[in-house]
Amino acid sequence: MSILPDTSAVVDGRVSERDDLDVVYVPNAVVAELESQANQGRDAGWSGLEELQRLVDRAETGGFDLQYVGRRPTNEESSGAGEGDIDALIRELAAEHDATLLTSDRVQAEVARATDVTIEYVEPKVDETTEGLDIERYFDEQTMSVHLKTDVVPMAKRGEIGDITYGAIADDPLDEDEMLTVANEIESTARGSAKGFVELSEPGMKIIQYEDYRIAVARPPFADGIEVTAVRPIVKTDLDDYDLPAGMRDRFTERQRGVMLSGSPGAGKSTFAQAVAEFLNDAGFAVKTMEKPRDLQVGPEITQYTELRGSMERTADSLLMVRPDYTVYDEVRKTADFRTFADMRLAGVGMIGVVHATRAIDALQRLVGRVELGMIPQVVDTIVYIEDGGVDTVYEVTTEVKVPHGLMEEDLTRPVIVVSDYETGEPAYEIYTFNQQVVTVPLDGAQGDGEESGVDRIARNEIEREIKSVARGPVEVELKGENSAVVYVSEDDISTVIGKGGGRISDIENRLGLDIDVRTLDEHPGRLAGGSGGSGGGDGGTRQGEIVTPEITSRHVIVPLDGHAGETVEVRAGDEYLFTATVSRGGEIQVSRGSAIADELEAAVDRGRTITVAPQ
Repeated sequence: MSILPDTSAVVDGRVSERDDLDVVYVPNAVVAELESQANQGRDAGWSGLEELQRLVDRAETGGFDLQYVGRRPTNEESSGAGEGDIDALIRELAAEHDATLLTSDRVQAEVARATDVTIEYVEPKVDETTEGLDIERYFDEQTMSVHLKTDVVPMAKRGEIGDITYGAIADDPLDEDEMLTVANEIESTARGSAKGFVELSEPGMKIIQYEDYRIAVARPPFADGIEVTAVRPIVKTDLDDYDLPAGMRDRFTERQRGVMLSGSPGAGKSTFAQAVAEFLNDAGFAVKTMEKPRDLQVGPEITQYTELRGSMERTADSLLMVRPDYTVYDEVRKTADFRTFADMRLAGVGMIGVVHATRAIDALQRLVGRVELGMIPQVVDTIVYIEDGGVDTVYEVTTEVKVPHGLMEEDLTRPVIVVSDYETGEPAYEIYTFNQQVVTVPLDGAQGDGEESGVDRIARNEIEREIKSVARGPVEVELKGENSAVVYVSEDDISTVIGKGGGRISDIENRLGLDIDVRTLDEHPGRLAGGSGGSGGGDGGTRQGEIVTPEITSRHVIVPLDGHAGETVEVRAGDEYLFTATVSRGGEIQVSRGSAIADELEAAVDRGRTITVAPQ
């Protein structure tokens, strides 16, 4: 029998173990690939070269005829190995020599069949006896992650959730040869063991899942040196381990919900997500996960899905055919992730998303601009904030048609998203459209002692903006209650601000839903008459912000804010407050020309004033 093996068959030692060989054609392309792998220190390369030596020994004893055929691949073909250039070269040689192509590569086998090449497919060898990875020696019961890099002392994160420390775990740094050995051993073990698989393989970066370990192996030129980062969960929990508010279990099970689990990195979000997934599975719900990489420690009843052809959107399309009751979406970060999460939730699937956030409200804020405002409570109705491994805050999200808190005019009635403390039922935030912008307003229960509430800040800033649009001198604003304020202006501006018969100030009061008393600056408590004006400010002073350069088009004034999509920011000209807005998912704020806000912004630009934005 005439055999032409590809690289996979040689590496697995599938050729020398056969007794039915007459001629073995070894492609020089295979030799070149094995040589390259061995030069990189990879075990696969050395295993393949050892197999070639066994073939030479058997051929010399008269077992069969051994011939090296074909040419070595070009540099271009070698760089395109992942796209199949070398495999195509090998198939051409099998056809040319009328030999059976021996392979352990399923893709190679299917392509060969499709191109009418005679093939024999043998299953790849799986090492069931492997005793683990060498990097495991750095782990103990309290080690969450190990960080190795060329010429750096081995480091690790150790401790209990909420009390993790990062420090050295050895005295001497690892040299390049040692790091090469560690990296290659991880990759070869994962490929050859049923306990592991390669989650992601890109030039310079591989993500490997081996048992409970998620391992990232970075190499030059992607990284400036070989780096291996291994992470594993240090605890597996169930809901009984958490101090949950009364009724939370029933809230999960009474119907499918949209839940955001938020917290800072390392706070224990994924650990809590795993506990919720196991609880829902035990409660009789069909539960799946969407993860990249797959590292939630869930039972075999819960199927873990990853990207389908590089897209979580395709994964979601497939899951909708599977019809899960709940899906845990680990690491919702990009706009596409939020849209996919929303699409599945609106299709009726219960969704639990894991989101990085430093405050509970930030998880909901990240949906603003990515999902239509009125749809947000249908997408997310529960926010759970995790801190130090425990449940810190639970918010309930609902919609009401009402006058926003702190305003009074019935004409200001609008749909308002109300974010309430789940335990007390007290509203903590309101989200609504104000002056054509989406604002998030912290209520009394959401700010610290002595801190101005969000609604007070917005009211103060809006009053200041309205009065400054007609006054020529300084303006001071003092809030007297939820529905009234005193405005102090120069004596020359009094008549201008009030207007003929009080018409102008009445218009401003009607727009803002507040009673405004206009007085002179010398009536301001503690202020000298004619003293320096300046802003009464949303926060009592100048807010530090990022300097931006607005672009004026035929229809809009555009404020570019790359990297701030979904954030609510204040826009100022110098020390003067202009308006509050939510940055669009495209990373900008657009203000229609002809509006009062746009006129003020254009005037500030024309006068050469510095335009800044600052997070609210």
